[in-house]
Amino acid sequence: MPPHPLPYVLLVEDTYSLAETYRACLKSEALTVELASTSEEAIAALERREPDLVLLDVHLPDGSGIDVLKRMKAMGLACEAVVFTGQASVSTAVDAMREGASDFLMKPFSAERLRETVRAALDRRSARRSVDADGDKSDAGFAGFIGRSPVMQSVYRILRSAAPTNATVFVTGESGTGKELCAEALHRLGKRSQGPFVSINCAAIPRDLLESEIFGHAKGAFTGASADRKGAVLQAHGGTLFLDEICEMDLSLQAKMLRFLQQKTVQRVGEDMQRSADVRIVCATNRDPQTEVAAGRFREDLFYRLHVVPLEMPALRDRGEDILLIARNALKRFAREDGKDFTRFSDEAEAALLAAAWPGNVRQLLNVVRNAVVLNEGERVTLEMLPRDATTAAEAAIRASDGTAADAAALLRAVRAAPTRPDEIEPLETVIRRTVEQAIDACGGSIPKAAAALDVSPSTIYRRLQGWQTDAA
Repeated sequence: MPPHPLPYVLLVEDTYSLAETYRACLKSEALTVELASTSEEAIAALERREPDLVLLDVHLPDGSGIDVLKRMKAMGLACEAVVFTGQASVSTAVDAMREGASDFLMKPFSAERLRETVRAALDRRSARRSVDADGDKSDAGFAGFIGRSPVMQSVYRILRSAAPTNATVFVTGESGTGKELCAEALHRLGKRSQGPFVSINCAAIPRDLLESEIFGHAKGAFTGASADRKGAVLQAHGGTLFLDEICEMDLSLQAKMLRFLQQKTVQRVGEDMQRSADVRIVCATNRDPQTEVAAGRFREDLFYRLHVVPLEMPALRDRGEDILLIARNALKRFAREDGKDFTRFSDEAEAALLAAAWPGNVRQLLNVVRNAVVLNEGERVTLEMLPRDATTAAEAAIRASDGTAADAAALLRAVRAAPTRPDEIEPLETVIRRTVEQAIDACGGSIPKAAAALDVSPSTIYRRLQGWQTDAA
């Protein structure tokens, strides 16, 4: 096999002596470094070969480095970009980040600072490549997530934009939607990826111990404190602290968290000394934080301090075909781990998966697939192999449908409203017919429009109309 190529870095700097100095600083990093001194040379180099990293001076003799960033974006390049300048301009940094730069260096900077920045940028590039190469391309996922639905594409865009920054990210969503996976992705793809990732579940720790878990304590601070404890904040120094279920934190501890965010210092329980901590905060909750603020259970000032970049994780039921992508990926993985022969789901099983409500979201879906793999044998997972609590409602719709599995699932979604008493239950065919007829009326008699609204193929509605006319005759 040919040797793995060295990472390719394009260094754009108009001062020759500085360019050679930077290149000499990077000799120990096993890189291929190409120099360009103007924006025109830089763009020509980008057109010849996509680099892994661009080191870009903002001020060039024939234009601005910002224009080079814009050209890179227009070309659809996925390389990392680090911008440096000799002018301490916050607006320049913001413009560079907006146009795709992942980091910003102020001249003069040390050789070690340059090397650290390059290593972190190449690590982010490598992480994105490994995500893109992992599994089937049909999974179309990002940073450990699987799915290509529009709602998940929005999540990916926020992750890509927020990861290279130090901004606090506030993740909301139902249990089981992947909030901790978001935090891990932000850490892994960010500038702090070489630092620690520390996770604290505020709902899983008794309230009288939570302060000690987060901020640490000195020996003898309270009964049972037999030794010093560093605490999650100090453990995460230089990295990321993920505070899951932060709305479970009581108000007195919220005040201390606010003080830490303002001062960047920590005072351990039972200790007078203030200790500095450089930590990026990512927090999450399955509640509505604004409702918690309105109810007086969450401090408004802390909410606005944390709510810098909001990210809402969608429920699985809102992700459409992502359900099947996740289930198929899990089936392959669990079958491999357990030495089973399963390779696919039957059409009816996939229809049931699409139609289920999934109140437990991705976590519940993975448990259902694991259950089917563990308790059954074969090459194909059938409807009967899936746990009954996940398929009871879907089975009737599938049996009643004469269309495809996807059509059956869509019809079920259209009639999912559950009766509250036994005497309210109607035959499924009656409910389906009423729903279809109402859709046609609402669409002015247009069957294609009704089919689009019901998310089924027009042929499914035509077949049903023909069947009902035959029955009436």
